[in-house]
Amino acid sequence: MLIGELARRTGSTARALRHYEQAGLIDSERAANGYREYGEPAVVRVRNIRALVAAGLTLEDLRPLLGCLDGDVMSRPPSERVLGIARERLAVLERRIAAQTDARDRLVAALAAAGREPGEGPGIEPENGPGSGPGRRTDG
Repeated sequence: MLIGELARRTGSTARALRHYEQAGLIDSERAANGYREYGEPAVVRVRNIRALVAAGLTLEDLRPLLGCLDGDVMSRPPSERVLGIARERLAVLERRIAAQTDARDRLVAALAAAGREPGEGPGIEPENGPGSGPGRRTDG
């Protein structure tokens, strides 16, 4: 099947499929006209790739799992290797969430401080806020 049909059958895009191929996760044969041709097993593999990426894994995380991507990966008990990769990815996601939560909290505090009357304490004032200082345009 051609790349467009594989994309349609898997809910993917041709661009994503080329990216998966470049990452070494799927293979294609080249037809005489240079078009990529995929076998039927590529449908299952691409669906599994998409499901695992949606679950938070990266394409790099999937590379060591190539042998597992051709069956029903979501219903099989995961191996220790898969569990280890998933735990590492979860730790990365949790660190990112914590950093984003911290940034959100700082922004909420800055917005609350900005709502104060001038001179009522620390806050974002126009004379020392973003866009002030040397090089500031004052002509409108």
